[in-house]
Amino acid sequence: MTGRVALVTGASRGIGRATARLLASRGARVMATGRSESDLEELGLAYVTGELSNPEDCVRIVEETRSRLGPIEILVNNAGIGSAAERVVWEQPLDVWRDTMAVNVDGPFHLCRAALPDMVERGFGRCIFVSSTAGVRADREMSAYCTSKAALLGLMRSVAQDAGPYGVTSNAVLPGWVRTEMAERSVAAHAAQRGIDVEEAWREKAASYPAGRVVTMDEVAEAIAFLASDGASGINSEEVTVALGSHW
Repeated sequence: MTGRVALVTGASRGIGRATARLLASRGARVMATGRSESDLEELGLAYVTGELSNPEDCVRIVEETRSRLGPIEILVNNAGIGSAAERVVWEQPLDVWRDTMAVNVDGPFHLCRAALPDMVERGFGRCIFVSSTAGVRADREMSAYCTSKAALLGLMRSVAQDAGPYGVTSNAVLPGWVRTEMAERSVAAHAAQRGIDVEEAWREKAASYPAGRVVTMDEVAEAIAFLASDGASGINSEEVTVALGSHW
């Protein structure tokens, strides 16, 4: 992927940060985007701040990437809102629902809409969506998160059909539990509701995996990097689960 222009969202921390670094180490020209300028500065890569719930910001991010690095060839839709603030469906705060959909679904749509014309014109592109195992199965008090991650898979499949004839692939990575800051907040909220220690909650999750541990950020980044590579040209409209053999 040497010289390929890659835009990675949610790159200020977690999976996005690991992915941005990995793609850059393999020769990609990476534009990292997120909301925290100080965290993005520490990456040492080109960056642009923005709010993905804002359609105008999504267009601006794509346009700035194009003007500074060139047309986007790899788009990693990673940014997302977790489930820490959620409740059961009948008590779900409407603002939590709306904010989750705006970031987890609307943002990737607007970015794809703005970036895909360049990929189609050039006859090459890679769109990778970071969904979740929660996109194919649900748990309590996660209606917004689960719905948004399932919707992201629908968007991925639609992009695969629309852009596939032009040399563009579209795939999704479905991580299980990963100890990102977002996941830490969700686990802490659930642990508090159950009256158990946060570390105990993480031990329970680790015990549910055949390997006796949860997934690492680097493991997810490696899957994303493969799907972004020239070698993944034959893979389109697929879901790659990174969960160590577990359902979650």
